[in-house]
Amino acid sequence: MTLVIAGERSGAGKTTVTIALLAYLIRRGLNVQSFKVGPDYIDPMFHAFVTGRPCRNLDSVLTSESYVKQCFERHIQDVDCALVEGVMGLFDGVSQKKEEGSSATDFVADVADGLKVGKEELDYSVAFASTAHVACLLNLPVLFVIDCSRLSGSVAAIAHGFRSFNPNLNFAGLVLNRVASDRHLELLTDALKPLNLPILGVLRRDEAVTIPDRHLGLIPAEELPNLRAAIDKLADLAAVSFDWEQLLPLLAATRNGGGEGSEQLSGRYSLPYDIVTQKNDAVNCLGKQFGVRIAVARDRAFNFYYQDNLDLLEELGAELVFWSPLDDAVFPDNVQGLYFGGGFPEVFAEKLSNNVLIRDAVRSAIFSGMPTYAECGGLMYLCDSIVGFDGNSWQGVGVLKTAAEMGKRLTLGYREAVAVRDSLVLNAFDAVWGHEFHRSHLTVEPTNPVYHSWRYGKRGEVEAVAEGWGVCQLHASYLHLHWGARPDIPARFLQQCAEFDCKGVLGDRES
Repeated sequence: MTLVIAGERSGAGKTTVTIALLAYLIRRGLNVQSFKVGPDYIDPMFHAFVTGRPCRNLDSVLTSESYVKQCFERHIQDVDCALVEGVMGLFDGVSQKKEEGSSATDFVADVADGLKVGKEELDYSVAFASTAHVACLLNLPVLFVIDCSRLSGSVAAIAHGFRSFNPNLNFAGLVLNRVASDRHLELLTDALKPLNLPILGVLRRDEAVTIPDRHLGLIPAEELPNLRAAIDKLADLAAVSFDWEQLLPLLAATRNGGGEGSEQLSGRYSLPYDIVTQKNDAVNCLGKQFGVRIAVARDRAFNFYYQDNLDLLEELGAELVFWSPLDDAVFPDNVQGLYFGGGFPEVFAEKLSNNVLIRDAVRSAIFSGMPTYAECGGLMYLCDSIVGFDGNSWQGVGVLKTAAEMGKRLTLGYREAVAVRDSLVLNAFDAVWGHEFHRSHLTVEPTNPVYHSWRYGKRGEVEAVAEGWGVCQLHASYLHLHWGARPDIPARFLQQCAEFDCKGVLGDRES
């Protein structure tokens, strides 16, 4: 069995509880696999820092319900314990269900006519893609975290309300977070006694264990020089704050014997520890048919990648060359494709701009026709300039004739998108489901966009937004895509890379 760590809302302390549990389990010498519900990139970085294994995202909007179940089962086969961190509040999700196996033909009869596509109502009393939905899908008990900083007796009403809202959910117990004193704890436990709901953890209020954040959430693990000391402190805290006699049996991973063996990958993905990854059954039938080298930008400015996307590229035969547009002095050798994930180019815009040789090399490669896939932060880097929160403008690669300008408005949410023309990775009328999460906007929108995009579940009710750029062999968009249920996307990308002749392109150097 495995636990799902849930909270009554965002900010209740799910991530702190999850990292503390993971740190203590690793200290005990156990192999631990973590998962994160939803599209988040940053929390999984902390999980991976602690466990030495890539955290896997479980998102039924970006992938599918069946993929969520397959992914979970695949990655618990060779571990001692597993843990799933939820997203937002326990029942926070989307209002409509995405149909299993849906495709462009299911969702798009005629984009020009703006046909509204009907969807069935949910089969559950929980929102689709919520933490509760994933707990039900995987049949896992919930460890419920409550922020008690401004509560006493009312804690019982919160716990009772969440437990009774959906009778299909199994509550393993509670974690009381941000408890102020012994007297405060006494008031909380007295109020909770009638519920007969085990209290499996108590965390006292301690600002010293808070992970700093900024405009898009927590600061990523790679930017925190004292993170190891903070993790050690959380492990110490977990040792005395949780009821391990009850928790350890709940955290033991139940194997079904159906998974493949694991594969050790040492020192990959710019992480300072061994990474353990698992083969993806979805592409086994495709084989390693694309023997190409792909340069993947991976540093403090570009680090938003779903591990499953990287796995898919490798399983299709690609050799991934990880490099830094921020720090490297030379462009990667003999590569046939570029992959720029999201991240925080706005934070490092000055340094990225000052790395003129790399900017020029990237521009030369793209204009020479090198297939390039860029998401969000990657798109920003390829613009003429990045304008920071302070109004300073820093020169970008200059492939896209627009500026990425930071602002106060947060663009956040799932999107349905339909390709309106052929691109590097999609055919016209292909449908995808993505996620946007950024505070920048483009000063000039694309005149020949890749997508028409709608807020998830709102097609036919609101006007479509023109989204995505296609220049040369570049696909650049604010949309983050998870390829787990769409291996055709990386396969198409690698096919284009295989057809590209990198001879004569900057970076093709004799060793």
